[in-house]
Amino acid sequence: MNFWEKITGSDMKKEFKAFEARVKKLPADYQAAWEEINSYLWQHSDFTGRNLMPILDGVLGLLEETAADGQSVQEVLGDDIKGFCSALAGEEGAKSIRDKWREQLNNNVAKKLGK
Repeated sequence: MNFWEKITGSDMKKEFKAFEARVKKLPADYQAAWEEINSYLWQHSDFTGRNLMPILDGVLGLLEETAADGQSVQEVLGDDIKGFCSALAGEEGAKSIRDKWREQLNNNVAKKLGK
């Protein structure tokens, strides 16, 4: 990735188009689950969203494999997709911009208190 792609995000646009092409090959219930997962995971994004690209790729790979095996979405993800996404983002260490600001604020307060 060159500097221009990183600044404009054109590399991410290419990846999203590839994701969408892969999603269109999935059954309808998997596509609906992907839309939910995609919307929930973006809450854990950093400023650019680049930290989520490997996570999204992994989830899409999981959905593709399980759809090919003939499993239902509920068997794979369960009933709590939001909880699945939170656990997934937590395991991968995806911190949102809000988490980074909170950490920075806590560090500044601790310095002012002399800790």
